Amino acid sequence: MSAPSSDSSPARHHASALAWAAAALTASVAATAAPAETTSTAEQRRAVSVTIYNESLALVREERELELQQGLNRVALREVSAQIRPETASLRSLSGGALSLLEQNFDFDLLSPQALLDKHVGQSVTILTRNPQTGAETRETATVLANNQEPVLQYADRVEAGLPEHARIVYGALPRNLRDRPTLVVDVHAPQAGKRLADLSYLTGGLSWKADYVATLAPDEKTLDLAGWVTLTNQSGASYDNARLQLVAGDVNRVAEMDNRQRFRAMESVAMAAAPAPMAQEELFEYHLYTLGRPTDLRNNQTKQVALLHASKVPVDKEYRLQGAQHWYQSLLHNDNLSLPEKGDERKVSVFLQFKNSGGELGVPLPKGVVRVYKDDSSQRSLFVGEDRIDHTARNDDVRLRLGNAFDVNGNWKHTNTRRISKNEYEASFTIDLRNAKDQPVSVNVVEPVPGSWSILKESHPSTKPTANLAQWEIRVPANGSTQLDYTVRVKL
Repeated sequence: MSAPSSDSSPARHHASALAWAAAALTASVAATAAPAETTSTAEQRRAVSVTIYNESLALVREERELELQQGLNRVALREVSAQIRPETASLRSLSGGALSLLEQNFDFDLLSPQALLDKHVGQSVTILTRNPQTGAETRETATVLANNQEPVLQYADRVEAGLPEHARIVYGALPRNLRDRPTLVVDVHAPQAGKRLADLSYLTGGLSWKADYVATLAPDEKTLDLAGWVTLTNQSGASYDNARLQLVAGDVNRVAEMDNRQRFRAMESVAMAAAPAPMAQEELFEYHLYTLGRPTDLRNNQTKQVALLHASKVPVDKEYRLQGAQHWYQSLLHNDNLSLPEKGDERKVSVFLQFKNSGGELGVPLPKGVVRVYKDDSSQRSLFVGEDRIDHTARNDDVRLRLGNAFDVNGNWKHTNTRRISKNEYEASFTIDLRNAKDQPVSVNVVEPVPGSWSILKESHPSTKPTANLAQWEIRVPANGSTQLDYTVRVKL
């Protein structure tokens, strides 16, 4: 008689082990299968803040309400910047349990006729051709062999390049990962189902700002009114409505530059309206942070201006300056026979304005930008008189603007004599004739760059030596008159 069968036989153990492994594998595959994708749009934003740096870099922070299932979720975050730096993206929970971010992908393969056809290379499509006389359409199936400058299609009985006249391609479905706009797709694990408020932050290009200033000189040119404006440009590919706006002024180090895309030229504003509320300012590390006191909309492909500051009756000094050039000396000191024309060389006298960033309504850090200066004519019409660019200017520092060259004040520079003392030592004499056609006297600051080791031997007006290679004179020139500066210098190279 045969022995009864037993559940402990090796064959049964082997079968059970196989069944358990198969079940575990099935469960594992089911657990790791991609979940259904849900979409989060700008409508789920509950708050957004944008911090813009000087060189086309911004930090975007959004609060979004997400509807999550327990376990693995795949969420397509739409309306993010098209110039997002995906490696900087961060998603964290602000309510409920913590979210575990497993994977993120930035899909920027955008839907277009060309991309749609590219995705169907090797696949079948339907070609609909309309008869122009009858309007009837015929339908054929073709395989897309290639899509370079035009599609190459294989029909049942032939291969054709391009589409026949009055024909179009019909696709069965959209390819996966082909998006109508750039989308950040994240895989996250949620401990429980329900609505969750999450914080999304990332760095992006395409958002930039710059400061522009409008200065209006008083009739006596003793004071000026200064208005500062911030010009914002959004070319990021996304809009940020009702955003909290902050600006960082300073030279922030970056490891690699982002794409240098063409920027819009900012609109210029001359009108001096009622003083706007200034942006709040505070220190941030070694930079300065400016915060707009109200939410604003930053629309894609938009340039806008917001008020930065306003200051009235800022004391200002005007300077006439005749600035020499180093090469004037270098050329003549290497040639004993050098002689300039008997009438000398005409030299332009530059006009500068200078004021101190301190006191009253001013005295705040000024971001770098362009200062445009205006003055009213006799009919009180504001006219442009010059502009200059300033760097980041700290509180209590001087702001110095070169506006152009004077029309009625000019100079004539003449080299009158050179005598060699030794191989590398010279004595040189010069005459600078300053002329003033104005009805009031002016003072001209004459600055001569002198190389090597030098000393003034003779001079008609007293000089100063502000730096090792500069000689400087303050020359008073009478109304409708002239003043001549003569000096002799000994130079050792």
